[in-house]
Amino acid sequence: MKVWTIANQKGGVGKTTTVASLAGILVDRGFRVLLIDTDPHASLTSYLQYDSDQLPVSLYDLFQDPATTKAELEKLILPTEIDNLSLIPASMSLATLDRVLGNQQGMGLFLYKQLKLVEDDYDFVLIDCPPVLGVMMVNALAACERILIPVQTEFLASKGLQRMVQTLGIMQQSRGKDFNYCIIPTMFDRRTSASIKTLDELKKTYQGKVWNGVIPIDTKFRDASLAHLPISHFIKSCRGSFAYETLLNYLLQTEHN
Repeated sequence: MKVWTIANQKGGVGKTTTVASLAGILVDRGFRVLLIDTDPHASLTSYLQYDSDQLPVSLYDLFQDPATTKAELEKLILPTEIDNLSLIPASMSLATLDRVLGNQQGMGLFLYKQLKLVEDDYDFVLIDCPPVLGVMMVNALAACERILIPVQTEFLASKGLQRMVQTLGIMQQSRGKDFNYCIIPTMFDRRTSASIKTLDELKKTYQGKVWNGVIPIDTKFRDASLAHLPISHFIKSCRGSFAYETLLNYLLQTEHN
């Protein structure tokens, strides 16, 4: 089971879109995929047509019981309308965990330990992160083998990337874990000099860590989210869908690195 975390300490850069888009293509290729929404705003949960305010259980409940069994964990996993795609949903109550659990010993590895219970049931786990460094992001980073960092190709988003990379450096020193991360340029508009300049700066500053492709601006992403479908399930013949196909090919080819 491969675990990829999609994170950035800036909102609005395409994290949830990246999770949903990659998941849709993975299941198309025959993989069993589990999605985990760790953001209290529950954007991924809403994307997959669940109302977080109406759900009886969520990821929050997992953190309330450190002695969770596999059967108890499975109760939190919801089916979606797409075969082989499952979800552990988020709820607003996740926002309270930093205050309640932030200082408890070992809480940063809690999600990592729980995922071991279902490692034979899924081929991929994709974790959608909140844009805030806290218990949820720390757990998501500690649980994964690879980190995908979507970065909007504009100046302010690239500044947010600096904070994210600094966070990885701090965690690497404290935990002795070498993070394998890939920066994904998103919302690229080749008609604007700002997008082109930002992309060039990203590649110069983070040599070897930036995916060589881009996720373009595409109105079909918005249409797909309104339809509660990954873009490849909404429309395959569009720039956005092709870009994520290309990205997934790259990620799978370089998975051993």
